[in-house]
Amino acid sequence: MTDPVFGPAPEQAADPELVQLLTPEGERVHHPAFDLDFSAEQLRGFYRDMVLVRRLDIEATALQRHGELGLWAQLLGQEAAQIGAGRALRPQDFVFPTYREHGVAWCRGVDPVQLLGLFRGVDQGSWDPNEHNFALYTIVIGAQTLHATGYAMGVQRDGAVGTGDPDRDTAVVAHFGDGASSQGDVNEAFVFAASYNAPVVFFCQNNQWAISEPFERQSRIPLYRRAHGFGFPGVRVDGNDVLATYAVMQAALQRAREGQGPTFVEAYTYRMGAHTTTDDPTRYRLSNDVERWKLKDPIARVEAYLRRNGLADDAFVAEVAQEADVLGERMRRECHALPDPAPRDIFSRVHVEQTPELAAQQAAYDAWVASFEEVG
Repeated sequence: MTDPVFGPAPEQAADPELVQLLTPEGERVHHPAFDLDFSAEQLRGFYRDMVLVRRLDIEATALQRHGELGLWAQLLGQEAAQIGAGRALRPQDFVFPTYREHGVAWCRGVDPVQLLGLFRGVDQGSWDPNEHNFALYTIVIGAQTLHATGYAMGVQRDGAVGTGDPDRDTAVVAHFGDGASSQGDVNEAFVFAASYNAPVVFFCQNNQWAISEPFERQSRIPLYRRAHGFGFPGVRVDGNDVLATYAVMQAALQRAREGQGPTFVEAYTYRMGAHTTTDDPTRYRLSNDVERWKLKDPIARVEAYLRRNGLADDAFVAEVAQEADVLGERMRRECHALPDPAPRDIFSRVHVEQTPELAAQQAAYDAWVASFEEVG
């Protein structure tokens, strides 16, 4: 129903334009605002990244099913969104992930086995955020958007924005999902980012489901349009198109580095697997939807384009598959070898500098352990 004064209801608005450079059939198309030329090496690199990250995900899921991990958050179907966003980064850019950005972690040089440690419960994330410019995974839904905005404001105050030096100017990325967009933290981050013109890109992977809650119950309008209400631009990109995602993110990141403020990027994609390995998606979604999205597979479309244009052959595809097998074997072997943490380590991984309260707790723990030795 259309209101005579205010116009159509939000859900009646026209479908948003979806930025796309590669169709599901693997055909190259062009976009007036986000068109780039890609080298054969880049295209083959995107394919390799996505194949290896998918194998990473499949192996971790299998490890959880065999009792080697307590939990795993799958990314199946979202490889293009993550690789496109990750490869658009410069070394100095900083990323704040959720618990599902395994593809972005791959792009930032984090060893996949280090991701397993968190889900195996032997550590709380063992990679160095400062070495990779990739923060530890955030389990609390949406909290990382505030962290990213605060970090971006710090970068701004450090004079690392808008200098014109491509090796200094820095952008910050906050990853989150469509479910997190309903959290207060995310909306508060939008307010601060807009108010202070912070150099942050909000990258939302809209995979259609907030666990079991469908997207249409979360928002009356496309998510990217929310940005306009906060005072910064938003764009929706085909999240199963690695070329389009890369192009859009490259533009958004450069905009942030130049001091033009935040951007909201909605990567429209689909979660082919479960929310986590504790979830059963067959209870709340139709198999027809899953089959329909399989036809939009991000890896298949790149392979089709490469083959059609003579940029890859059976030998290249087999070589990448072999590399994936090697990665899978290493993940299985090294996951089993991850050492259990020493109980005392809990005291050294809370604060950078130990507090008096924590020192007292540690002393009490040490005395308790020593009492058993005396009895023995």
